[in-house]
Amino acid sequence: MRCRRAVRVAALALLASLATKPAAAQSAIEAAPLRVEIQTEQGGTHTQAVTLRNPGDRMVRVRTTLADWNLTRDGAPQFEIPEAGRPFAASTWTRFAPPEFTLEPGKEGTVRFTVNVPSDAEPGGYRTGLLFEFLPETPESPGAGRQVILRSRIATLIYVNVGQPASAVQMTNLQVRGAAEQTQIVAALKNSSRRTVRTRGTLMLYDRTGVSVAEILVPDVPVLPESERELTIRATEAMKPLLAGDYKVELKLDLGMPALVVGETTLRVAR
Repeated sequence: MRCRRAVRVAALALLASLATKPAAAQSAIEAAPLRVEIQTEQGGTHTQAVTLRNPGDRMVRVRTTLADWNLTRDGAPQFEIPEAGRPFAASTWTRFAPPEFTLEPGKEGTVRFTVNVPSDAEPGGYRTGLLFEFLPETPESPGAGRQVILRSRIATLIYVNVGQPASAVQMTNLQVRGAAEQTQIVAALKNSSRRTVRTRGTLMLYDRTGVSVAEILVPDVPVLPESERELTIRATEAMKPLLAGDYKVELKLDLGMPALVVGETTLRVAR
């Protein structure tokens, strides 16, 4: 049975073996862009490049692989080995080169990728990712004893939007979490459409007389097709000048539909 690996990534994982010798300094490689948005139609082709830069003082080997990915409810990426037939995956449509190369200190390298959308692809929001793994240029020598080998990874997430399917997103819950400097306004969103939607909008706070006392811009986050996720808005800055009491929270989201999605809750500021 095929082994499936899921890699949770926030800033992406470090893999290390146990050591009997000190580790060499870890290389830090920069990649741009970290997100690619492609709008195309059935049968369309798109080619683009990702630039990798080595700002460190040692040569690094770069290994590139394709990955399917998803987002957890709180928005953390999860990567998996590409699998044919996985819903909304575009990895089988994608080719890239080169698979491996070295980067000298201060130099840049380029990985080019091409997405070929099948002519019979159903309109929807598809995705794939390029994972870049960075390894020491000089491999561990035999007999050198056990060493710590640090392998860091970063990813470029690729969104392949085919056609213009209609958006269908609901706000299923709106609540306040935490208190004081940890206060967050959390909206639960359910996307029942085949389209990837990005959040835009404002969060307003009103005092008991109905006067607006704060306005916060909503962070731009993706809600993947046929998925649920939480949109978290930090309320710390807006709360600093507020007096103790109850405030109405009104969240208005533009999710690409004819009408705004609106939710209300209450924020209590303690004395």
